[in-house]
Amino acid sequence: MVDPAVEDKIVAATDNRFEELPVEQKRKLNMDEEETQSGSGRRHLFGRRKPLHAALGSGKTADILLWRQKQMSGAILVSATVIWLLFERIGYHLVPFLCHFLILALAILFLWSNLSSFVNKSPPNFPDIRLSQELCDCVALLLKDQINQGCLYLRQMTTGKDLKRLMSVILTLWIVSVIGGWFEFLTLVYILFVLFLTAPLLYERNEDLVDAYGEKAGEEIMAALQKLPLPFFKNTKQN
Repeated sequence: MVDPAVEDKIVAATDNRFEELPVEQKRKLNMDEEETQSGSGRRHLFGRRKPLHAALGSGKTADILLWRQKQMSGAILVSATVIWLLFERIGYHLVPFLCHFLILALAILFLWSNLSSFVNKSPPNFPDIRLSQELCDCVALLLKDQINQGCLYLRQMTTGKDLKRLMSVILTLWIVSVIGGWFEFLTLVYILFVLFLTAPLLYERNEDLVDAYGEKAGEEIMAALQKLPLPFFKNTKQN
């Protein structure tokens, strides 16, 4: 049997070695641990099969949403809160805010460029930003594809070829209209942003409980929909 004191020293040494690893190696080890934990075959929310970090892209965005980079995530949340307070509570307007921000930024850069020689500081290095023709063509093609898909989506709903999708869109728009009547637009955007930034972390910490309740709620909703006298819900049950 291992001495508890020796075991504590081994654990502490392992933790210290893990903290000294580069960020990419720590991220890979965390992803491997998540894949091991999620490989039991449980049903996840929204039919997810990958670990949550991998489902969010396994990149910097996933680290921010899951608060793996706490300083950056906290800075984004604080910045969003300050902007919301400026516009919603203090009554600041968007155009004056942008103008004052640009005035302050231009003044700081001008003073930095002209006073850097007096304080033995290097002047700011402004990058030469130019959009390439290839980049513009890619953005245009992407916008074209998205607009065409949106038009096809609308045509399929309005022609009656996809009644289930039409009903789901109408229900979603109605729910959004009801919620939008409770808040101002900026407040609603801020609430959605805070949920977007904090919900993944809360879900990751309570994944088993949320998955269980989500599966139960989904079954109850589908059971209630099967009782409606609409053919497309009954076809869902047969499939």
